Amino acid sequence: MIEQYVLDLHEEGERQVALVGGKGAHLGELSRIDGIRVPAGFCVTTHAFRRIMAEAPSIDDLLDRLSRLNPDARDAIRTLSAEIRQTLEGVAIPDDLAAAVTGALARLGGQAAYAVRSSATAEDLPTASFAGQQDTYLNVRGPAAILRHVGRCWASLFTERAVTYRLRNGFDHRKVHMAVVVQRMVFPQAAGVLFTADPVTGNRKVAAVDAGFGLGEALVSGLVNPDVFKVRDGEVVAKAIATKRLAVQALPAGGTREVAIEPERQAQPALTDTQVVRLVQLGRRVEAHFGRPQDIEWCLVDDGFQIVQSRPITTLFPVPETGDQENHVYLSVGHQQMMTDPMKPLGLSMWQLTAMAPMHEAGGRLFVDATMRLASPASRAAFLDVAGRADPLIRDALETVLDRGDFIPTLPDGAPGGGPGGPPVRGASAPIGTDPAIVTELIERGRTSTAALRRDIRTKTGPALFDFLLEAIQEHKRVLGDPLSMQAIMAGMEATWWLNDQLREWLGEKNAADTLTLSAPGNVTSEMGLALLDVADVIRPHPEVVAFLQGVEDEGFLDELPKLAGGTEARDAIEAYLDRYGMRCVGEIDITRPRWSERPTTLVPLILDNIKLFEPGAAERRFEQGRQAARQKEQDVLERLRALPDGERKADETKRMIDRVRTFIGYREYPKYNIISRYFVYKQALLEEAERLVRAGVLPEREDAFYLTFQEFHDVVRTNRLDDRLIQRRKDAFRSYQALTPPRVLTSDGEAVTGAYRRDDVPAGALVGLPVSAGTVEGRARVIVDIAEADLEAGDILVTTYTDPSWSPLFVAITGLVTEVGGQMTHGAVIAREYGLPAVVGVVDATRLITDGQRIRVHGTDGYVELLP
Repeated sequence: MIEQYVLDLHEEGERQVALVGGKGAHLGELSRIDGIRVPAGFCVTTHAFRRIMAEAPSIDDLLDRLSRLNPDARDAIRTLSAEIRQTLEGVAIPDDLAAAVTGALARLGGQAAYAVRSSATAEDLPTASFAGQQDTYLNVRGPAAILRHVGRCWASLFTERAVTYRLRNGFDHRKVHMAVVVQRMVFPQAAGVLFTADPVTGNRKVAAVDAGFGLGEALVSGLVNPDVFKVRDGEVVAKAIATKRLAVQALPAGGTREVAIEPERQAQPALTDTQVVRLVQLGRRVEAHFGRPQDIEWCLVDDGFQIVQSRPITTLFPVPETGDQENHVYLSVGHQQMMTDPMKPLGLSMWQLTAMAPMHEAGGRLFVDATMRLASPASRAAFLDVAGRADPLIRDALETVLDRGDFIPTLPDGAPGGGPGGPPVRGASAPIGTDPAIVTELIERGRTSTAALRRDIRTKTGPALFDFLLEAIQEHKRVLGDPLSMQAIMAGMEATWWLNDQLREWLGEKNAADTLTLSAPGNVTSEMGLALLDVADVIRPHPEVVAFLQGVEDEGFLDELPKLAGGTEARDAIEAYLDRYGMRCVGEIDITRPRWSERPTTLVPLILDNIKLFEPGAAERRFEQGRQAARQKEQDVLERLRALPDGERKADETKRMIDRVRTFIGYREYPKYNIISRYFVYKQALLEEAERLVRAGVLPEREDAFYLTFQEFHDVVRTNRLDDRLIQRRKDAFRSYQALTPPRVLTSDGEAVTGAYRRDDVPAGALVGLPVSAGTVEGRARVIVDIAEADLEAGDILVTTYTDPSWSPLFVAITGLVTEVGGQMTHGAVIAREYGLPAVVGVVDATRLITDGQRIRVHGTDGYVELLP
């Protein structure tokens, strides 16, 4: 078979990525779009690259060593990648391969100037952009020079940056190959980049143009600041003209140089507004062809535009699909549920099936549509009030959208607009009496329903299981939507709000409810954290067990414990804990996440920290200390109120609200506990079906079922047929979603609307957030994004992205909490108050701005974090 070493650009297309790489395939597609001019050229295919690799057998061993490296092993990556590049550049290009390249050059004009550009097979793809990872050479002249630069492009597949990117993103070095694009050089008056969607806000209706004089290299290298234009609906809506002192121009003999721009031209725009609008029109044509927003490199030559590259913008957060052209405003479910990571398709579809409001998927996350709530004046104010109490950044973002005036239409009063779309509107529930028996009854209802589910699901298999699950989900929703349950939750929340508002007005005290709710009875999540202290008490007296746990890696370790002195008691204590709480895990709203019962090693570091940091009996002491502090606070508040005018009435009202909040606030955690308990039952049954499919040869691996929606899983079980390519596409998409950060508020234009804390009472340099648990604490910051990596010392302050209930066992060992995501009534805030931990949540980029080990001061009453020297 004769390998094809060269292919003309106009012969290339998106289906030939494996042959010509991402850039080559895109350029081939561009050349086919009506009205789009692309400089002529050809591609040296990946067949040529593989031929060169085969000429250097020593590379095999180097690639093996490279693939085993950690992405953070910079020195090793630098050394190995340099050795691979040196080896590749030392390979002599075989005569037949060189002849193919020089023949293609002769057809285009052998003595002309060319751009020689890398085009990797994992470059410029819809789910990953490798922009700037490999090399480009401009104004290369003569066949010998071009062949030399083709070799450099091959070697650039193994630059330190490209290797690190592939390691971090799971690309196999052996499966990525390098093609090389060789194009006729253009000598533009101006060049730059066009983004067909705003790269900062994500707005798909706003295009952004960066422009400078001469070759685009001046902008790409950061040599000059570009002119920046924003275009919407065929009109320049904003522009900033930079002072451009330098440009990059081509040299007659080859290569490029920096040249000074005449002073009188430096402040002139590189493009006229008319040219900018025309360029954006071309960009929209390119975007339509590829079906997604594009990052386009362009050149202006004799008042005509030539396109020299187009790649997808992979950093944009996707927009939920609605099938209409109306404006929508979406709120992130993940920010309300304390889980902003992407979910696998089965997890997404199960949450959608069990949720009480319609939810839309985008980027592996779920969103609720708040448009109708915001459009109705009757519901808007209350909706914003609740949203603001939960997360001021969400309220501020929503007000930003509303202030524009024309994005959300205003419905007349009385029009249907109060449908689902976010947190419950305050005051929507009828009041109930302050009766602990209500909570006891509600807890028993949940237990009874879950027990019935466990009993009835045992005999269900095949398609009948899925029919049963659909019925079980209706029961799930009935339990979740129990009016009495909603009333109990709202009673606790409204009592909290009342106490904070009234005691601030009457006594000038901020967040008084934080102390008044310490050690509130019946909080299943705070009990979960304290119960792990009791497990540590059982294990602590047995040094052989402690030593064994310090080396545990295998999930079967519980079976090994009885072989040790004290091991049976340790195993029984851990298994009893798992019987009650083993359905929990980080990111638990995604049914596909491994539960503690499935991965009990997750708990081992937490148990060991508890053994190290606490004395026996810590759980009981801690709970009692909180109860006494709450009682003392209650007495103090009531005495101070009675000293005020009309003090007896104020004290009586406050006492009633304190009793109310302590009766109901703990119950707020039970509905989530019930949901997750039921989820684990669903999951176990679904995994048994997945096992049957594996045994039947339908499913390659059990966990592949996680990449199917519930309905797709049902169909596969019914038909015993599966499209293997669907699973792979879903895995690729999920990997790409992991690199995205979901916005709190997203519009149907794709704009991620970021809110701000409108405060001027914070010290300079402090990080602002939402105060959710009163007090001030100073200590060492432990920046932890994986609970399994927790290694705490006494006095540590936890800094993380979010905390769902599974983080609660860690709370007993810390003195303060800082998170990037959260609100007044989210799980982390509730448990922080239960444990008396000063806490600030909603601190944007906290895990990036605070360094692990740095000393910080958390102001839980005033809502900010100081970084200490």
